[in-house]
Amino acid sequence: MSGMMMDYPLTLTHILERAAKLYPRKEIAGRMPAGMHRYSYADFHARVHRLAHVLQSLGLQPGDRVGTLCWNSHRHLELYFAVPCFGAVLHTLNLRLAADQLAYIIQHAGDKVIFVDASLVNLLEQIRADIPGVTRFVILDDEPIEKHTLDPAFDYEALLNLAPSHPFPWPVLDENTSCATCYTSGTTGHPKGVLYSHRALFLHSYGLTMADSFALSERDTILQIVPMFHANGWGVPFAAVMTGSRIVFTGRQLQPQDVAGLIQNEKPTFTAGVPTIWMTLYAYLESNPHDLSSLRTIVCAGSALPRGFIEQYEKKYGIRFMLAWGMTETTPIATVTSLKSTLLDLPEKDRWNLMARHGFPLAGVDIRIVDENGREQAWDGVTMGELQVRGPWITSGYYNDPRGAERGAQESFFEGWFRTGDVATIDPEGYIQIMDRTKDLVKSGGEWISSVDLENAIMAHPKVMEAAVISIPHPKWQERPLACVAPAPEHRNTITKEELLQFLSERVAKWWLPDDIVFIDAVPKTSVGKFNKRALRAQFEGYTLPG
Repeated sequence: MSGMMMDYPLTLTHILERAAKLYPRKEIAGRMPAGMHRYSYADFHARVHRLAHVLQSLGLQPGDRVGTLCWNSHRHLELYFAVPCFGAVLHTLNLRLAADQLAYIIQHAGDKVIFVDASLVNLLEQIRADIPGVTRFVILDDEPIEKHTLDPAFDYEALLNLAPSHPFPWPVLDENTSCATCYTSGTTGHPKGVLYSHRALFLHSYGLTMADSFALSERDTILQIVPMFHANGWGVPFAAVMTGSRIVFTGRQLQPQDVAGLIQNEKPTFTAGVPTIWMTLYAYLESNPHDLSSLRTIVCAGSALPRGFIEQYEKKYGIRFMLAWGMTETTPIATVTSLKSTLLDLPEKDRWNLMARHGFPLAGVDIRIVDENGREQAWDGVTMGELQVRGPWITSGYYNDPRGAERGAQESFFEGWFRTGDVATIDPEGYIQIMDRTKDLVKSGGEWISSVDLENAIMAHPKVMEAAVISIPHPKWQERPLACVAPAPEHRNTITKEELLQFLSERVAKWWLPDDIVFIDAVPKTSVGKFNKRALRAQFEGYTLPG
């Protein structure tokens, strides 16, 4: 006999309406070009309802895709709730993508309307001809905009002003309805779409509020540094509204002085971001002291944070770093580093080593590591295997995967587990350590660069015979690509770095361009004729990038 409980759907609508009833006076603040913008949860709630009326007036239907090309702001948060609660699907667009990739994901997702910050309109103007599926644009005026070519285009605030002020009648949604989508930064070939259900985001939000994970609560002030276009802003905006936390948005691109100023002035208790931010902030604070005493925790994910920083931040500033691991496919947080009470007596060195691991899984997530034959490996902290995960906020497949359901399913899923493509160890306590990527990716400032894609772009040059890309450690960006290029014999003396970089600049995103290009006779090969990256890495060990 089944349990006698109400069939109550876990949807974002519950989170939104509860927050407005319980926390109407709580503040949502944000850095805008004209200064700090501040309003209350009650204001936010009223505008979300108006925005839902706007979505209806734009001719959108439940299930339609709505793109956002926006920085972190109160308006982006309004879209985070209005679109899913209306029954449509929020598609956050990564503003760092190369133009052709941006056009591809807009078309592949089927975005009908795109909401775009005025400062980013030019990104869409470049690709307007390539996104015929988009019928309307709505411009969020984060700065005055003179002329633009987007058509038909509307002004966000003007539309909200025209909208009815009475509450929008939210549809009763099935919790398994899609409410958001993000695309993986395409490591091989095109980016792939992950669809999130209301249930997944609801349960993921619960996961972030647990005391042994992010411990988000009403008492927190959350500084949203993670871009909201990056895997749901790591799920923090949804969890923040669920708990009624005070929220502070960073606005546009951040320099260390901006981060330091926001922490000192707005006194957040919690924030999160990729390692690059914390490493550059640390260097900035050495000569520009700021008050960071409000912070209880900084969550760091996206790539490994050198252990020294974890130790220095705690000793110097009393800030506890919490490492986490996840992917677009895992909504994204799957594991978090929290020190178990039974491990508090570890010698100091061992404790810092443990804090530099990537944590153990949140309640609801199962993990395992397997060898090439799919055999489960021991949790001994030494044996490496491919990390596989499953749980209620782990994807079960890619949206409309062009590579064919059969092959796609086979590549990314195995016996009900999602194959992450990350190689890891798991210690006897359940803490994971990510060792490497099965496909040799370069991780720059928390974003992947596909060595395979970059190599193919280089080898498209008529003077190039072979090219292999490896990652070289970098003081600011963690890793940057080094291109090892074997010219065609007849061009050995006529090819230059400059012409290759010029050639690449029209084919890949600017931040993908190799920091250096070295010319070699041939790329070393494995026994089966594949490029031997391991041999190349050994050859260039200790190599220092220019600049």
